[in-house]
Amino acid sequence: MNDRELQACKTARTLSSMAALITVLATLILSRVLDVQSMQWQVVVATIALAAGIPHGALDHLVARPFGNGSTMSGFVVRYVLTAIVALVAILLFNVIGFIFVLVMSAVHFGTGDAAFIAEIDKRVSPSKKHRAFLYAVPAGLLPIVVPLTKSTSENALNEINTSIVRWHAGFDSALLVATGLISLAAFIALLSTKRYRDATDIVLLALLGVVAPPLIAFAVYFGCWHAVRHTARLTLVLPSSQRAFSRGSTTNAFWLAVLPGLPALVGALLVAVAIGAFTDFEGDSLLWTMLAIVWALTVPHMAATARLDRGALANNELRGWGSNPRPTD
Repeated sequence: MNDRELQACKTARTLSSMAALITVLATLILSRVLDVQSMQWQVVVATIALAAGIPHGALDHLVARPFGNGSTMSGFVVRYVLTAIVALVAILLFNVIGFIFVLVMSAVHFGTGDAAFIAEIDKRVSPSKKHRAFLYAVPAGLLPIVVPLTKSTSENALNEINTSIVRWHAGFDSALLVATGLISLAAFIALLSTKRYRDATDIVLLALLGVVAPPLIAFAVYFGCWHAVRHTARLTLVLPSSQRAFSRGSTTNAFWLAVLPGLPALVGALLVAVAIGAFTDFEGDSLLWTMLAIVWALTVPHMAATARLDRGALANNELRGWGSNPRPTD
């Protein structure tokens, strides 16, 4: 089964990397014939990409509480939803403070989650070999957040979705961009020196995506086509239905079984966004802001729930914390 799990993770890594590369190449090609900085198409594409990433957090209850009775699970769901609601209200009411808080939290979550994903691959390729996850985690968390939001074109993008967060960096945008570049360069060199060539390639792709693609597209593609895809692949390693599919030799089915249960969450998020928009001056860009706020709000409980899975993947290459049985059963 480990071979099929490894195949699923490697395929997810390839698909996510290809999504970033295709976005970069498409931006370079289209920039010769179209105004790629035009906001209309960015809003549409970004909304679709963000929506594609929402289902990946819908199975957090399996990560946070694989065991327990109905009341325990109900309590978890209630706390999860309430946390997301509080976070959403905070972001909508206190735009700048909430935005900065979510950015910091997202950088930690993205970097740790991606490093944990790589660790799952590593332990299936060479179980006894340990790697320094922080070399990958730091730039993998910073690049998708800092670069799109601090480069020169970010002001126009942020102004389109919410004018109050345009100056979220308080004038330190250049310093943040330079610091992220230096940290990423140092990590890239360190990864090359340790022969982690595939990891180094990821860092290059994330940097290119942030630098070349328009800000909204860069973040949305990362979230929906990189982070969500890799996290879903990790869910197949603990989801009972996916495990059964692996045992039958169906890697593709194992992945989709980790996607389909999350589709109701997508429908719910869209309904919430439309409901909020109904009480405001509903336009395409306001829908995007609301979708972003929902994604960020869901990241708060999502990060807390998946921390257990991240720690397990990064601790001695073992998935710990599941009790005596490392995989939950029905």
